[in-house]
Amino acid sequence: MELEDGGPAAGPGPALGQGGLEALQHTVGSVLSSYGWYVLLAVVAVYFLVQKVSRSLAARPSARPGAAEAAEEPDVVVRRQEALAAARLRMQEELNAQAERYKEKQRQLEEERRRQKIAMWESMQEGKSYKGNLKLNQQEVESGASASAVPKSKPNKKPLRGGGYNPLSGEGGGTCSWRPGRRGPSAGG
Repeated sequence: MELEDGGPAAGPGPALGQGGLEALQHTVGSVLSSYGWYVLLAVVAVYFLVQKVSRSLAARPSARPGAAEAAEEPDVVVRRQEALAAARLRMQEELNAQAERYKEKQRQLEEERRRQKIAMWESMQEGKSYKGNLKLNQQEVESGASASAVPKSKPNKKPLRGGGYNPLSGEGGGTCSWRPGRRGPSAGG
């Protein structure tokens, strides 16, 4: 008959709700007290991540209307492609011209080397020193290449030491001189 009284059978419903709420508050409180800073940092990180994703999604549709406009106006696309092709053609022509200049310079250098080798061979056949002729040829090439450059004259250098200096003789060396050590048994012992 306890059911009719409203005793224990009627009591557990509201009592369980109050007890459950208190248990929930206790559980949430203990979790927040233990991991509160981590939860706060995770919430902030999720917030910034959502902001970044929303910005990137907002930027993406703005790029699409430009593409849609270009698709709607084929004349603009054709003009852009023609301008791009013209720029590429100009750049290619400049590159080809640079390559031609480089090849011509290489041909000239090769021709000059060939001439020097021929001159060396002829001087060797005549019995002359080809190294002297090589130096003369190089001077001619340098003077021909830089006609406006003024050659530098080297000043007369005087030697660091006199002509009679001999490091093995011990003379003229100033205060430094080598003397042999004492002969005899060592002092330790």
